[in-house]
Amino acid sequence: MAIRKENSTNSINYKIISECSNIVYSIGILGGRWKVLILRELEAGKMRFTALKNTMPKVTERILSLQLKELESHGLISKTVHADVPPKVEYELTPIAIELIPIWEKLNSWGSKHRILSQDKSD
Repeated sequence: MAIRKENSTNSINYKIISECSNIVYSIGILGGRWKVLILRELEAGKMRFTALKNTMPKVTERILSLQLKELESHGLISKTVHADVPPKVEYELTPIAIELIPIWEKLNSWGSKHRILSQDKSD
C-alpha cells in the first residue's frame, strides 16, 4: 500500500476520524464501497484472490487489492501466502472481524426495511 504524505488531506482526515468517537472510528475502518462485502464473502471461510474477485465482478483487481491491504492493515483479515508455483494466497477473517458478523446481519435487516421504505416513498 502506498504511504500517504503526513500533510495530505487524506492523512489529516484519517487522523481526525481516528480521534473521534468509537462509532466514527469503526465506520472509518469499514468505510469504502467494497470492504463490508469482502468481509461478508470471507464469512464462509478462506478464499483466494480470484475467488473473491469472481464474487464481485464489478470491482477492479486494483481496487480489490487495495481494499484487501487496508483490511489486513487494520487486522480484520489475514493473508496466508503458500510457497507453491504459482504462488497461492488465501484470505480469511481474523477473530476481531468475526465479531462483526452479527452487526452486518443486523445492518442487512435494517437495509431491507429501509429499501422498502424508500420504494414506498418513490411510488
